[in-house]
Amino acid sequence: MTLKFTKMHGLGNDFMVVDATAIPFDFGPQQIRRWADRNFGIGFDQLLVVEPPSQAGVEFRYRIFNADGSEVQQCGNGARCFARFVYDKGLTQNKEIVVETASGVIVLYIEDNGWVRVNMGEPNFDPQVLPFEQALQEKYPLQTPVGEVEIGAVSMGNPHAVLLVDEVETAQVEVIGPFLESHPLFPERVNVGFAECVDRQHVRLRVYERGSAETLACGTGACAAMAVLHQWNLVDDQVLISLPGGDLQIVWNGPGGPLWMTGPAETVFEGEIEV
Repeated sequence: MTLKFTKMHGLGNDFMVVDATAIPFDFGPQQIRRWADRNFGIGFDQLLVVEPPSQAGVEFRYRIFNADGSEVQQCGNGARCFARFVYDKGLTQNKEIVVETASGVIVLYIEDNGWVRVNMGEPNFDPQVLPFEQALQEKYPLQTPVGEVEIGAVSMGNPHAVLLVDEVETAQVEVIGPFLESHPLFPERVNVGFAECVDRQHVRLRVYERGSAETLACGTGACAAMAVLHQWNLVDDQVLISLPGGDLQIVWNGPGGPLWMTGPAETVFEGEIEV
């Protein structure tokens, strides 16, 4: 049996995308890990699966699996690729696409220039939602192997910890990232963002993603950085987030309203694999 797939990326954050609208997706973590292997498989940060909706008022169900085979709630760069995939494949004619995820319903908009704008919903700072076993506050001091850091914690449909650094190039991502990702205060693990404020409208960012290590770009990580830095009054309502793979435009007017992310999504190649 062969499985058709499309390889896509959003700012270098790369994905294997599978259409499971007609045939159920029934593959476990071990198989996904084999596909994710960059030497012996296809190679990707996440696997995206397009499924029929399970509720009224939406067009598709959007599922995300990390390279380690674990299923997660949300992926911003993946959401943009998801929108381009279903539109380019003719699965929908709509440029406003309503999809369900494990963390709720999101709306994807395909712009005239081919970029995708995503309503990511309102950032949620409630520690119980992440989950994060601390009382609610704006900054949380945590000890790491290289000293104490202060983080902001927010859910963008998945859990994020964001810390401010002087320069992203010299940030100790390879040490602090895995340490915080699996910190016992985050029982479901956490994505870790390292943010450098260039000015109030420009942020440079690196993200260590749970289950995938550092990636070239993380859409929800960019949204989380915006939310935390906005809460700390370090940025304006519209910010350019520069990741190693490229730039995202993030807009948030503050509590009570949704956060918007806009950026590219590109197809790399089509393929088939024996399963």
